[in-house]
Amino acid sequence: MVQKASYESQHYNRYEPTPYPVLERLFDYVELEQTDRIVDFGCGTGRLNFYVHHRFQPTVVGVEMNEFYYHVANENKNSYLGVFGFSESRIIFENSLAQDYAIHPRDNVFYFFNPFSIQIFINVINNIVHSFEEESRDIQLILYYAPEDYVFFLENKTAFQLKREIPLPGNVYEKFLIYSLEVIAPTRKVD
Repeated sequence: MVQKASYESQHYNRYEPTPYPVLERLFDYVELEQTDRIVDFGCGTGRLNFYVHHRFQPTVVGVEMNEFYYHVANENKNSYLGVFGFSESRIIFENSLAQDYAIHPRDNVFYFFNPFSIQIFINVINNIVHSFEEESRDIQLILYYAPEDYVFFLENKTAFQLKREIPLPGNVYEKFLIYSLEVIAPTRKVD
């Protein structure tokens, strides 16, 4: 899909949907639960949201700053619900800048397909970490085509740990990186 409108800023990248074969490869390695709550930053028309919801039935949240795509995503949601009859409450789209999205205490999986600059990414990650501090839970970040500055920031300035790299055929840069921030269980004292 060709981007119809853009936000006037050097901090946001052009919308490009993740191809279905790439999503299939990712979710051959990553299992989601119905209790998960997935957030897709820069969701566009909702491709990832519908794919993940259909495959695993978790709650999916698409955050999209572009008003045109936000409306298309909601139209797609109405069509999807009409065909499959799922509950509307488990598919949510928000028309918002990523850094302004209020992280829900149950949000635990975050998807990024290089949607914005490192400055915005840092703000979003800081929001996620703050939410983790308020409501501890295991959190996963899924990065597709992650820029080097995203990786440097996560590995040198945060407690996120790289858990898995999922290479894709063809291009050395085309891969998924899975980072996690996990709740550490308290150790028990032995008398």
